[in-house]
Amino acid sequence: MMSKTKSIRASKTSEATKKIKLYISILMDVIGMIPTGFPPLALLWAPLSGFILSRMYKGEIGKIAGIFDFAEELIPGINFIPTFTLTWFYVYKIKGEK
Repeated sequence: MMSKTKSIRASKTSEATKKIKLYISILMDVIGMIPTGFPPLALLWAPLSGFILSRMYKGEIGKIAGIFDFAEELIPGINFIPTFTLTWFYVYKIKGEK
């Protein structure tokens, strides 16, 4: 019975971890806006940010968000979308993941 309780507790994300992920998400979105001033930088940033986003949020949500972020960073003019922060809000506020 105790091992079941421990595994349930281990799967929850602490409030501190959620806050850290939010701060990292905001930072990554700000960094993602830098290539707007120098578009060739987007070729380096797009795959890196897509990879980071897919690792921050595991599973299908992370994969879909990573692919969307990769495409969004490459398409000129739309890299102002805060994909990291929107993913955080989806995971923790809309979907209500614990």
